[in-house]
Order: sequence, then C-alpha cells, then structure tokens
Amino acid sequence: MTSKNSNSINVPEAREAMDKFKMEAANEVGVNLKKGYNGDLTSREAGSVGGQMVKKMIEAYERNMQ
Repeated sequence: MTSKNSNSINVPEAREAMDKFKMEAANEVGVNLKKGYNGDLTSREAGSVGGQMVKKMIEAYERNMQ
C-alpha cells in the first residue's frame, strides 16, 4: 500500500512563495514556526497557521473580484 503526500505542491516553482506565506501567517498569529520539521507544534498552533493562511487567501480573492 502506498500513500500520497498530501503536502505536495501542484506547481513546484511555488514552494518558496508558499513557505514565505506560511511563515508570515505564523508570525501574524504568534506561532514560532521554523524552517524544516515543525512536529513539535500543537494541533491548535498548526490550525491557527492554516486558518490564517485560508483567511488571507479569501481576502485576496475578494479583493480581486472587485
């Protein structure tokens, strides 16, 4: 049985931009995110970062609709 990594990026050239975006979101919610492995984060911290990223993506989409 093989498993697919759900963290893969569809456009490999976007990895650096996504990493920067993730770091900015983590900083905004006060989560100390480091490059590389972050398995020591709590579920709450990881969820806060992901939620902030989604919030920022929705805001950007809404701005572009106008």
